[in-house]
Amino acid sequence: MKQEIVINCAQHETRIAILENDKLVELLVERPGDQRNVGAIHKGRVTAVLPGMQAAFLDLGLDRTSFLHISDVGTDSSARRYDFDYDDDENETESDIIRKTSRQNPIEKLIHQDQEILVQVIKEPLGDKGARVSTAISLPGRFLVLVPNEKHIRVSKRISNWAERKRLRRMLFDLRPEGFGFIVRTEGEGKTERDFRRDIKRLVKIWDRIRKSADRKSAPALLHRDAGITTSIVRDFFTEDTERVIVDSRDIYKEVIAFVKMVAPGLRDKVELYKGDVPIFDLYGIEDEIDRTLNRKVWIRKGSFIVIDQTEALWAIDVNTGRFVGRKAQEQTILLTNLEAAREIARQIRLRDLGGLIIIDFIDMYSRENRRRLFEEFKSHFRNDRAKNAISPVSDYGLIEMTRERTRPSLIQTFSEPCPTCNGFGRVLSKDTIATKIDRWFQRARAGTRTRKFQLIVHPEVAKHLRARESNSLKRILMQLRFKIEIIEDDSLRPENYKVISLDDNVEVTDLYKTKAEVK
Repeated sequence: MKQEIVINCAQHETRIAILENDKLVELLVERPGDQRNVGAIHKGRVTAVLPGMQAAFLDLGLDRTSFLHISDVGTDSSARRYDFDYDDDENETESDIIRKTSRQNPIEKLIHQDQEILVQVIKEPLGDKGARVSTAISLPGRFLVLVPNEKHIRVSKRISNWAERKRLRRMLFDLRPEGFGFIVRTEGEGKTERDFRRDIKRLVKIWDRIRKSADRKSAPALLHRDAGITTSIVRDFFTEDTERVIVDSRDIYKEVIAFVKMVAPGLRDKVELYKGDVPIFDLYGIEDEIDRTLNRKVWIRKGSFIVIDQTEALWAIDVNTGRFVGRKAQEQTILLTNLEAAREIARQIRLRDLGGLIIIDFIDMYSRENRRRLFEEFKSHFRNDRAKNAISPVSDYGLIEMTRERTRPSLIQTFSEPCPTCNGFGRVLSKDTIATKIDRWFQRARAGTRTRKFQLIVHPEVAKHLRARESNSLKRILMQLRFKIEIIEDDSLRPENYKVISLDDNVEVTDLYKTKAEVK
């Protein structure tokens, strides 16, 4: 499988696209106002212990109190009993392992109010819910995960060769510092003692800094934040099978090169700096794909389509044949539609980062063999998914039920905000997203026109937002792109719509530099 990582950096947004066989399968977005919490280690203060829920709430210094469930409370390593040969997925945290061990003590026996404890964020705040945390700390590296206060060495179940598994355990048993356990990641397969020693040394230093900081500070206090989005993606995705990483920012390029030199020097030549005039996401067709992720309806081949909706409890995905009736028997036509839909639905789930309970309503099929084929096809497209998932077979009613790990807001929640007209029943593009789209319009115009004087017509709320960002965003456009932009307010426009007039010849040029998906 061909894999590429494309990184686009703008003043107000960093976007990282993962492409598999030239198709966009994952997109990660980070904005200056966003605070990535997963992986962060805090010294928190217990504000409440609720025996009825077997949970506690902690003050970490965040906007909302954080939630600690009994299943995420660790005990002394001597009280934990794991089989040495037990295999866990590389994405399984120490918290997941604790859930599998028996515990007799209720939470009120382990934690008390006003107690100060070290915790790690395992799930981002979402909606009205605060972050979810665990007392079991783990630090991910390039080839292994370091687990403080443990002694066991486990190997990712994706490393299937038993001779290699045995070699890794023996090697790491000799390298293991006192008081630490390891989980070998898939990327650790075939690696040498030198590779692991470098990873261990770096992670142990990080843990030493965390412990010293914890001794000095009173709760609530942030002790450690996981690597930034760019570095963490390079750490977790960039392997020898990756064809290349291409970046359009010199600063981020230098950051990636420095990290790669430290953890995987042999991959240095696969990192490229993009210097072209055409925006990098336009060059790869990624911008159009992103615009389509905001649509409910997704067309697939031969006129069939899927519809994706969110309720309070779950995501619902419906498959429709549309205009596709086929020339073969009805059952065969339905099977072909379902198989095509399964591939696209799996991609959309990963791309939109849908989490929680997901129900897919495929078109009913009578044949059990066809239902089995559909299930195997659908499941196969999640092999490279980083998020944990559980998928049930196709029911007699054509339904597949699945759960998928939710650690952060979905892509739709990132790019949109509750609609003010319908009291949050629907969603509209956020002002940040609209402003960023306008920024990119002018980026494309720079490469395609000699006009430098424009009139930008927008809704008053968007105009207000743009002017609030003017010292950064519009100033950058004026200086770097050498444009003169006059902002005009028009309350007859919907907030997500805008018009651009070329003042050289007084002609509207809006559609010239929109993406194909936007024009549609």
